[in-house]
Amino acid sequence: MKQQSVQWLVKVAVLGALATVLMLVEFPLMFLAPNFYKLDFSEIPVVVGAFALGPMAGVAIEAIKVFLNFAVEGTQTAGVGEIANFLIGCAYVVPAAIFYTLRKSRKSAVLGMAVGTLSVGAVGAVLNAYVLLPAYAYAFHAPIEAFIAMGTAVNPAITDLTTFILFAVVPFNLFKGLMISVIVFVIYKRVSPLLKGRHHDEE
Repeated sequence: MKQQSVQWLVKVAVLGALATVLMLVEFPLMFLAPNFYKLDFSEIPVVVGAFALGPMAGVAIEAIKVFLNFAVEGTQTAGVGEIANFLIGCAYVVPAAIFYTLRKSRKSAVLGMAVGTLSVGAVGAVLNAYVLLPAYAYAFHAPIEAFIAMGTAVNPAITDLTTFILFAVVPFNLFKGLMISVIVFVIYKRVSPLLKGRHHDEE
């Protein structure tokens, strides 16, 4: 039991470190949202770990990723952005991992990631409206209207905070969730035996 716990911790730590590295490689999606919203693929090791080791492993990997990124890059929002990043990540990985854990099959994996993507769209919308955008406005000494104007430059339909959330934040998070889901679906069966230490079958 002790050896299994140590192995679990080692795998979680390694995946957390890998997620941190991937988090440093990011790029904007100017066709969806202003350039301060950047896409990265750090959730891939989080989801893979959660599928192979359980939902709590996903939460732990997410926490390690956010903490290490904070240590490497620092923060401009007094930790608010990091907490929101953690919550948004968990909003995706926890539902996905729960669905997959209940019945380990390709169908449940797809269903779980679909639910996770919808969840991250909803949670991301609320956190951006009430936490992230106000925090960034405070950190950069700029009114929220300045960020809305950046959204308008991308999409003229964005005219206020509500349309900013609906036409920039939500599409961005849904697109990111979709991309992560597709990549995890393609690679998971190939890499999961390395984490589980055995081969497994899925329907």
